[in-house]
Amino acid sequence: MTRPHRIAVAGAGMAAARLAQQLRDRTPPDAAEVTLYGAEPHPPYNRALLTAAVIGRHDPETLGLPYGDGTVLRTGTRVAAVDPAARVLRLSDGTTAPYDTLVLATGAAPVLPYELRGPRPARVHLLRTLADARALARDARDSARAVVVGGGVLGVSTAHALAGLGTRTDLVHAGPHLMHRHLDAGSAADLHRLLAGLGITARTGTRPTGLHGSPAVTAVTLADGDKLEADLVVLACGVRPRTGLARAAGLRVARGVVVDDRLTTSDPHVHAVGDCAEHRGTLHGLAGPAWDQADVLAARLADHVTGVPPRARHTGSRPVLRLAADGLHLAAFGDPAAPAGHDVLRLADARRGTSTRLVLHGDRLTGGVLLGDTGTAGDLLTLWRRADPLPGDPARLLVPEGAPT
Repeated sequence: MTRPHRIAVAGAGMAAARLAQQLRDRTPPDAAEVTLYGAEPHPPYNRALLTAAVIGRHDPETLGLPYGDGTVLRTGTRVAAVDPAARVLRLSDGTTAPYDTLVLATGAAPVLPYELRGPRPARVHLLRTLADARALARDARDSARAVVVGGGVLGVSTAHALAGLGTRTDLVHAGPHLMHRHLDAGSAADLHRLLAGLGITARTGTRPTGLHGSPAVTAVTLADGDKLEADLVVLACGVRPRTGLARAAGLRVARGVVVDDRLTTSDPHVHAVGDCAEHRGTLHGLAGPAWDQADVLAARLADHVTGVPPRARHTGSRPVLRLAADGLHLAAFGDPAAPAGHDVLRLADARRGTSTRLVLHGDRLTGGVLLGDTGTAGDLLTLWRRADPLPGDPARLLVPEGAPT
């Protein structure tokens, strides 16, 4: 009797859970044995909802993700090393495990400014894991003044969550404007004003140079010389792909673990998906592209273990950024810049705190940002994804159907 094909997944995050779920849906129970190895003591959960857990909108126990009936889950067990020649894993508990196919879904680790590395005062937090969210939630209950370092997606959503608890919040971002990887300067300025209306003071173009206080934090100094009082600090300075396992195994690594359109690494028996994977020179760091990759790889592996030539290819993702919380609704897609030969349509309502910016190339939509009112996002995303020709009057795209003009 032929034994099941052994698929080992290093990681038990969002990409790993999606992959396992898809594999279980696509393969007979006796065709593949899927094992997830996760360093955390919890089953897979939705990391995108951690800020909502901080303010109590979601109980941490309700964030769980499906990972497929019959999948073996090894929580609290990290893959410590890979022997590609023998196809054996060395695990953090000292045991070993053989595999036929290995998938690296090791995710990404928080990046800290060099000035803030090393021991830190109490009440200074990262927000990457469920344990981080629980610790932050405990300290946030009695916080009067918080500083959030990092004005990307996580930093903005965390600052919004803390302000919603009644905490006076400063948001510090080293980039030229908030969410500079996703927003143009004008849309970022609109976001800046919206946050100010929610009680959040955003400071861009500066960075923290020191944390003060013992045993708990009392202040943060900035490179521009300002000193911000704080009884709570959250470091949301970005992430870097976890590539150490792949590098030690001799796999090709650039900024991330390099994969081709089959999501295969430089070893034909090892694949990578999610935040750790670099595809065509691109790292995403968003759930949508990670799930796209997991779906493609699941289709390929399901074909392989059932004797069908794999056909699926990952040719890239078209990520969409969404933030949805009380008083903060944002959707961004495509290229926020407007290269030469592109046109920009923009409609803003300062009274309502809404703005829409669309980037056009000829009769095609190439990018957009919607802030405050995302009612037209669905139709716009359909046009963008399909690259459909725009209607006769593109300005109509700025206004929801039936809205007064």
